[in-house]
Amino acid sequence: MDDASDKVRLDLWLWAARFFKTRSLARTAVEGGRVHVDGERSKPSRGVKPGSVIIVTRDLYRQEVVVAAVSRKRGSATVAQALYQETPQSIEARDRAVAARRLHNAGLAAPAARPDRRDRRAIKALKEQPED
Repeated sequence: MDDASDKVRLDLWLWAARFFKTRSLARTAVEGGRVHVDGERSKPSRGVKPGSVIIVTRDLYRQEVVVAAVSRKRGSATVAQALYQETPQSIEARDRAVAARRLHNAGLAAPAARPDRRDRRAIKALKEQPED
């Protein structure tokens, strides 16, 4: 970890903290408006420092973190987790989203094999039934 008073580019910090697999993906997310710093949409070159609040919007949930330290290098997962602290509200919202997704997918199971002729006809007949 670098000096705590030093600022680091947003896309570089997101990559080092392992929010994104590559720095290019982090830059694309920031430019697409899925990352906000201190409540404002920002550019990839914006400097972040300890104490900054970053909101990262993913496919299914939003993650709100407070920057604890800055780093220019990507380290192990344990080092990356030391760079930020997730807010309790964010953890609770993420847990609710995961539980809702599990409940939604509870009765679904992947078929063992591709449908044969009889199964395809049954599926087609089911789709063509009028809804009541």
